[in-house]
Amino acid sequence: MFESLTDKIESAFSFFNRITRLDEKQADEGLRKIRQALLESDVSLSVAKDFINKVKPKIIGQEVLKSVTPGQMIVKIVFDELVTILGDEKKEINLNAVPPVKILVVGLQGSGKTTTTAKLAKYLEKQYSKKSILVSLDIYRPAAQKQLEVLGQNNSIKTLPIIEGQFPLEISRRAINAASLSGEDIIIFDTAGRTQIDQQMMLELKQLENNIQPTEIILVADSLTGQDAVNIASEFKKTVSLTSIILTRIDGDGKGGAALSMKAVTGCPIKFLGTGEAINEIEVFHPDRIANRILGMGDVVSLVEKVSEGLEQEKIEEIEENLKKGSFTFTDYLKQIRQMKKAGGMSGVLSMLPGVSKIKKQLDDSNIDETLLLKQEAIILSMTKKERDNPKVIDGSRKKRIANGSGTDISMVNKLLKQHKMMTNMMKRMSKSGRGALEGMEGIPPELFNNLK
Repeated sequence: MFESLTDKIESAFSFFNRITRLDEKQADEGLRKIRQALLESDVSLSVAKDFINKVKPKIIGQEVLKSVTPGQMIVKIVFDELVTILGDEKKEINLNAVPPVKILVVGLQGSGKTTTTAKLAKYLEKQYSKKSILVSLDIYRPAAQKQLEVLGQNNSIKTLPIIEGQFPLEISRRAINAASLSGEDIIIFDTAGRTQIDQQMMLELKQLENNIQPTEIILVADSLTGQDAVNIASEFKKTVSLTSIILTRIDGDGKGGAALSMKAVTGCPIKFLGTGEAINEIEVFHPDRIANRILGMGDVVSLVEKVSEGLEQEKIEEIEENLKKGSFTFTDYLKQIRQMKKAGGMSGVLSMLPGVSKIKKQLDDSNIDETLLLKQEAIILSMTKKERDNPKVIDGSRKKRIANGSGTDISMVNKLLKQHKMMTNMMKRMSKSGRGALEGMEGIPPELFNNLK
């Protein structure tokens, strides 16, 4: 996400960084580049214009004009304004109501609304220990109710039994009665969508809002639709009392303009991002972290949260201790592979590291294969415990057995062994010199990336 915007913003910043003393003419030229970067990344015209109008007085202020490093100060000014546009601080989902708390999920057909409904229930269970019941009010799309039912069954989330022939208002009343009797904390209503906005759909949503009185009305919007997503949000805001937004398909959105425009246009905070299809691929929206990503500063906090998720603290400390000792075994490596897969694969992890744009060409030239993690996992699982703990014992006959057992070939086994050795040596050097992750990234030898092809 944001690759295009990040590249263009960094290009604009490079203009400022070349300047030792800034005057108004140079400031205008740099701001023109930033404005162009925003517009080319699907940020709405009004938001881009407002952004420049707010940033310009600060950039041409005396503090920046007299600074010996105007580029650094401008980055800070732009960062602060990005955070303001994105919503200042993260907003928690509102559960402050007498149970069952009612949440209405709205959006166009195809935006990922039904899947997001199940993701939200799973998130609330995990983070707040709240039990939800999922309710489909979509009686129009074929098998829509069945889809939500299957999602619930597959992920151990309760769903309201389907009764054919009932209308949305009848279903909502039945759901409220059922949840009150069975003691669910939250009811999440998945409403009907359309391929485009129409008055009948909006009228139905308004009736549902009046009858259900939800604590939250969440718009699910597809970030890939760019400026259209912002227009859709505006239309929904006119009809119902939107409280928040979830942006889906963020993993496929290289521009990111919708995220920058949504809050400014609707006044509603973005609370979550859908980062994939899996039930756990939803993350809380942190404006400051997103601003960091846009400016190419990475998002190490989110990366650590993702990679650490599901790992006990003792295991994390054990792996860290092994790294310091230089005894990074294939068992440790397997744990890291599995956590990396959860964090969105190699490209997902790399995209959240600060300074990665500086070695972007090196990464692009490496042609990293996203199926590599699966192949490496299979190779490690084909090793014996002795081989995982001490790779030096892996001779030619063992390599052949491992390759056959993993469905790969000996050359791939050799590459993994070589990569493991290089990583172990690199970790040793970083540990001894006390260098950080970014500095270590810049020192990665090209052979390691070549080894990933």
